[in-house]
Amino acid sequence: MSAPGTAPAPAVGRRPVLAWALWDWGSAAFNAVVTTFVFSTYLASSLFVDPAVVAAAGGDDKDPALVRALADNASLVGVALMIAGVVVALVAPVLGQRSDGTGRRKLWLGINTGVVVLAMAAMFFVEGTPAYLILGATLLAVGNVFFEFASVNYYAMLTQVSTRENIGRVSGFGWGMGYVGGIVLLLLLLVLFIQSFSNPDAGGLLAVSKEGGLNIRIAILASALWYAVFAIPVLVRVPEIPAQRRQVRVGFFRSYVVLWGTLRSLWRDSRQVLLFLVASAVFRDGLTGVFTFGAIIAAQVFGFSSTEVLYFAVAANVVAGISTFVAGRFDDRFGPKRVILASLICLIVLGTTMLFIGTSQAGFWIVGLGLCAFVGPVQSASRSFLARVAPEGREGEIFGLYATTGRAVSFLAPGLFALFVGITGDTRLGILGIVLILGAGLLLMLPVKTKAAAIA
Repeated sequence: MSAPGTAPAPAVGRRPVLAWALWDWGSAAFNAVVTTFVFSTYLASSLFVDPAVVAAAGGDDKDPALVRALADNASLVGVALMIAGVVVALVAPVLGQRSDGTGRRKLWLGINTGVVVLAMAAMFFVEGTPAYLILGATLLAVGNVFFEFASVNYYAMLTQVSTRENIGRVSGFGWGMGYVGGIVLLLLLLVLFIQSFSNPDAGGLLAVSKEGGLNIRIAILASALWYAVFAIPVLVRVPEIPAQRRQVRVGFFRSYVVLWGTLRSLWRDSRQVLLFLVASAVFRDGLTGVFTFGAIIAAQVFGFSSTEVLYFAVAANVVAGISTFVAGRFDDRFGPKRVILASLICLIVLGTTMLFIGTSQAGFWIVGLGLCAFVGPVQSASRSFLARVAPEGREGEIFGLYATTGRAVSFLAPGLFALFVGITGDTRLGILGIVLILGAGLLLMLPVKTKAAAIA
């Protein structure tokens, strides 16, 4: 169904699909490198602790003063990301709404991606000393805000490069490309800048000095270039949506009145969309917890070194990428809801299994990679589910709500993880909090029906 004044979707060819998916490929530079495995870990390192505290610890990473200092730094980063989440929750749906009818969806994708790239490039100046911690946390927060804004426009473009018959495969292809891009980039960064070979004071084959975190900072700079290059094809090859005459343009703050009208209309005419937004917000927070706290569990419970964590990250991306490509076909054949439900059930079972494998690294590799096999399919199928039910020409607005609802409950997994760890004193038992979040998302998803939205 089309809103008044909406032009029919352009013909879809392979080149636009590939161009669109390359943005996912390039985005691994931010998702995998900045927020998950490299820059955030860099900020959490002892480089940003008072040298006197580090010296007093004498190399003992269990020293109470050092542990406390590291926890304080992690808390600062957490506060920065929390503020970023609030900004996204308040602004994302309005920005998505305002980009829908202008015929400038690609323009805003380019602007928001450009800000993320600039924030990443600026991370080069975050030297490994305590004085630069606030700058690093601020850049991380800014990057997260504009990455979410860019994702709203990017997700909305899914309907521009797919049809109802292949939307699941296209979404899965894009998400899988993101995982593959993460594999390639992480391996390059490991080999060129991070992995110590013959010299413990230098990183990678390029033997970049580790003084002040220089090797990590150059790795982030290279990642910014990676993202910039692979963001170009979608801006060149994918056709822009035509401008619409749906409504008279309104000011920024008046857009919130329009947004409220959209929510009321969804509640009245397309309640299934709202139910899905709530359910997906909960289980997506659980998925984020799997990746965010998986590295912590690997290090603290199973004794993984930082390098071993990166090796696991590469393997995790391989498994997640393959499973997401395959799940895209199941999505088109059986529907996205079935893919989501089956994957969530498997995640809950595997997460519970993690509690009973002792401290075996082999056991963690098996169960951990099993978890990764089902994370990607849920994320991809969620994107295609919403694209299927979003009214034509209003995708940006709906995916803005998707970003907002996800941020609105982003405290659940971290909160329950911290609660269980705090009560028991056992990091492993934090996985119970993540399993509970996934279970709640599963229950909320059960009554949701696939029904296209009709917004007046």
